Amino acid sequence: MSEIISIADAKKRPGVRLVLTEGAPGPWGEAIKGMLHVKKIPYVRVRQIPGTDDPELLAWTGIRNAPQLIADDEPAIHGWSDLIHFVDRWTDTPALIPEDPKLRALMFGLIHELAAEDGLAWNRRLCLFKPIIDMAKENPNPAFETVLALARHYRYSEEAVARAPHRAAEVLGLFAQKLQEQRTSGSEYLLGDTLSALDVYWATFLALCSPLSEDLCPMPDYLRQSYANIDETVRAALDPGLIEHRDFIYQTYLELPVELL
Repeated sequence: MSEIISIADAKKRPGVRLVLTEGAPGPWGEAIKGMLHVKKIPYVRVRQIPGTDDPELLAWTGIRNAPQLIADDEPAIHGWSDLIHFVDRWTDTPALIPEDPKLRALMFGLIHELAAEDGLAWNRRLCLFKPIIDMAKENPNPAFETVLALARHYRYSEEAVARAPHRAAEVLGLFAQKLQEQRTSGSEYLLGDTLSALDVYWATFLALCSPLSEDLCPMPDYLRQSYANIDETVRAALDPGLIEHRDFIYQTYLELPVELL
């Protein structure tokens, strides 16, 4: 596992520095960790503490959120698409972006359904906010303000959270269909005949519906319970093959056990 260093030390280091959120297997962060591992790109980890303004981090990179990646003297990269492109241009092999333009467009489109606005993670987060929002209504407390601010960023509303399980199930159904098509064609992967960034993103983002076991990914109990607490609509859409594919990708290509900051 890569070294953990302070922001002060990170500013002086050459090479790749990856800013990650402390204490949680955030899927966006785990995805970039996974791609760096597949590519054998060395990096050091830098801690971002959730619920704080992180003035030192903001002064360094201009971004307070995680994940973000800083390579040598280049500006910080934090968008999921930009991170995929960075990893693939840093070293050629193994390629995680298909050369075929149709497959490339399909890959980025499918990852968008996982990682972008109104995707799987967006809607699962809306569901995760609900019990905290409900508690805050019953018992206003400054301790809830960090979550309330994040919920506002996701445009939380009763209407949005009622829709969220159906939208999450729609994405799961899309991936189940794609996986079945690939298996029928004889492929072990979600796209083409080789590993792509799509497989890595699928494996890491599924934590929001079905987290890895405690021995493979230790995390706080409250977080594991929240991730695993899925609506019946989502549960019905979670084809066992999708979990099997996650396990195959982790066991074959990614680092286990997952080590959090």
